[in-house]
Amino acid sequence: MKKQFKGVLASVVTAGLVFGATVASAGSHSAETIKVGVLHSLSGTMAISETTLKDTMLMLIEEQNKKGGLLGKQLEAVVVDPASDWPLFAEKTRELLTKDKVDSIFGCWTSVSRKSVLPVIEELNGLLFYPVQYEGEESSKNVFYTGAAPNQQAIPAVEYLMEQGVKRWVLAGTDYVYPRTTNKILEAYLKSKGVAEEDIMINYTPFGHSDWQSIVADVKKFGSAGKKTAVVSTINGDANVPFYKELGNQGVDAESIPVVAFSVGEEELSGFDTKPLVGHLAAWNYFMSVENDANAEFIKKWKAFTKDDKRVTNDPMEAHVIGFNLWVQAVEKAGTTDTDAVAKAIIGLETPNLTGGIAKMLPNHHITKPVLIGEIQEDGQFEVVSETDGTVAGDAWSDFLPGSKDLVSDWTDPMNCGNYNTVEKKCVGAVAAK
Repeated sequence: MKKQFKGVLASVVTAGLVFGATVASAGSHSAETIKVGVLHSLSGTMAISETTLKDTMLMLIEEQNKKGGLLGKQLEAVVVDPASDWPLFAEKTRELLTKDKVDSIFGCWTSVSRKSVLPVIEELNGLLFYPVQYEGEESSKNVFYTGAAPNQQAIPAVEYLMEQGVKRWVLAGTDYVYPRTTNKILEAYLKSKGVAEEDIMINYTPFGHSDWQSIVADVKKFGSAGKKTAVVSTINGDANVPFYKELGNQGVDAESIPVVAFSVGEEELSGFDTKPLVGHLAAWNYFMSVENDANAEFIKKWKAFTKDDKRVTNDPMEAHVIGFNLWVQAVEKAGTTDTDAVAKAIIGLETPNLTGGIAKMLPNHHITKPVLIGEIQEDGQFEVVSETDGTVAGDAWSDFLPGSKDLVSDWTDPMNCGNYNTVEKKCVGAVAAK
């Protein structure tokens, strides 16, 4: 019922819900170049994942400049390093918008970094394109979420494991907002499917955690109760390397206790021996191994740009490709880099993804994405074992949390609201993920 209601809701909401006076745009209109902020950690625990996204943006900007730039101007990348320091993300964002006068920002990986940026990007009316899967429970007029929402990754992954007979669940994550909120959603979902509380084990570890011996031993013990057990991993950053190594050390393989990861892709797997990990899973919306002409051309360009034939591609890279291409289209359509004009122009625009389908920007600032489950291979690539028919529309608010199931997001007129309560029939204001 909720999904059907979303499609017609905007037509019945009164114009009085429209937000008030527009804040002045952070975009620069008279500069000789159009500046693009690149906000990714190049040092610290998240550098293992984020450095590649910085390189991706540099490649996309270089390609666009070869095409003649945008609005008759060349694009200029402004690269900063927030160094896996969450408050520093906010500080660097303020500098990008006020000092460097960037017209848009592409960046962040963790949700804690995005939530650090959020008040600054809203205060200064900038644009952030966020390329990584996240926990949902958020909708900002200044953020475009090109990574997966939970209904585009976490829920389909658990559904797949249920189909494989999994009855017991280890929800293992890094201790911050994305894993905690995602696991809250997954716990509610599992219980709605009849899974008993004693069949759910939840564990959190700090960023950069390295001693996994006792935790993996606990997982093995939990999985020895006679029911098929799986690990759903929201472990982020370089902690994945010792985690997977310890699984191998203790003989936890995909046959005994499969692991499905939401933050481990080709880039992370390139850092260690994958032989003990063969058969473990990841859920993404793109894999490098997908075979089609668009992906083959992208991989070829990437290896040429990096001058390294061993460099891999991954899902957040594809999200940046999609976000960048949609932003370029929106600027061309609006005829300006003005924040409000671009944000209005981008809704409904489409661009090819790299899996053979189409990504469309929705009124809730999320996009349509296919969902793929892949098995780790010895070469560090993934073999796709499950794929949705067509694409799935990203949902900002979970259907499985009491405070969220009645909320919808639509940033077009007349609603212009990120959290409209369909029961109370009003815009309820900011709702923060717990």
